[in-house]
Amino acid sequence: MSKRGYHHGNLRQALVDAALVLIEQKGPTGFTLSEAAKTAGVTPAAVYRHFEGREDLIAEIARQGFEVFADLLDYAFESGQPSALASFEATGRAYLAFARKYPGHYIAMFESGISMQRTPELHQVATRALGVLERAAEHLSQQIPAENRPPPQMFAAHIWAMSHGVVELFARGTPGAKCPFPPEDLLETGIGIYLRGLGLIPQDTPEDT
Repeated sequence: MSKRGYHHGNLRQALVDAALVLIEQKGPTGFTLSEAAKTAGVTPAAVYRHFEGREDLIAEIARQGFEVFADLLDYAFESGQPSALASFEATGRAYLAFARKYPGHYIAMFESGISMQRTPELHQVATRALGVLERAAEHLSQQIPAENRPPPQMFAAHIWAMSHGVVELFARGTPGAKCPFPPEDLLETGIGIYLRGLGLIPQDTPEDT
């Protein structure tokens, strides 16, 4: 009789789902392929029919995460049209929402040490996702005089860094990290300060403070 694992309708995806649970519990380096196999209900040998090692499994999780991430960012960008500012702010909120809803994927994508260049498929979808941030930044930056305009890649990288920082420190319940303000408010006000510095939104007047 065949092993139980070979009766899975989609063993590859079952291993991905099992690894996601373990990543959320133990981090990207805190589990073995044997543990992933056990969680999925298959023999350890079955894993190697689909993945050469743990890094390959994590890379597949990252690829799937970037697929969802790209779709969410693209939807957020389009939902803000025709306002470049609304589209830009929407992509920032979508980043935070993704990290909260898909923590295992987020960890695999940004905290596992897996290179976005590891496979052509991963590189392609990661480039598509981060390209949405750059597109939003480029549209908004057109309102800045050319001589003062930062490159769209730098503009997007600043917002990416800000969003990632809020996620890391406050959005996922990091032990010891407490803040009296919701992560959404932290990100929105941080982006606001950044955009004011670039002259893209007006400075507060005394009546506003």
